[in-house]
Amino acid sequence: MTTTIASKSPPKGWPRISCCLVYRDAAKAIDFLCTAFGFEIQLKVDGEGGRIEHAELALGGGLITLADVDRGRTWQKSPLDVGGANTQTLAIHIDDADAHCERARKAGATIASEPKTTDYGEGYWADRTYEAIDLEGHHWWFMQRVS
Repeated sequence: MTTTIASKSPPKGWPRISCCLVYRDAAKAIDFLCTAFGFEIQLKVDGEGGRIEHAELALGGGLITLADVDRGRTWQKSPLDVGGANTQTLAIHIDDADAHCERARKAGATIASEPKTTDYGEGYWADRTYEAIDLEGHHWWFMQRVS
C-alpha cells in the first residue's frame, strides 16, 4: 500500500530530502567537501569564534547541511567522537567515478574502496562505485550508473 503525503514544494534551492552532518571543524570540512567532492556553498552562517552555525552545500541537485558540533545539541556527534561510527552513509550519483575518485584522493580523502563496476542483474542496473571517507570519518559512496 502506497501512501502519498501532500506537501508544499520545498524552499527554493532545496531538494525534497537532504541530510545534516556535524563536524568538530566545520569550516575545514566545508573547504574539504568543496575541493574533494565538488560541493558548492549555497549558504554559510558564521558564529562566534569562527564556529559554523549552519551551512548548506549543493551538488548535482542534492543538498547537505552541516555545522560545528558544539551548538548545544548533545545528540549530534562527529564520527571522531564516537569511535568512528556512522549512523548514516551518503550516496551520490555522479558522471565519472574514476575521475571523481582521483579528485577526492588528491584532496586528501581516504579511499575505502576503489572504483568497481557491479551489475545488479536484469531489471535493475549496473554502476561503478567507490567509497571515500572524509576528514572526520563520514563515509560517502559515489556511484556512476553504467547501464
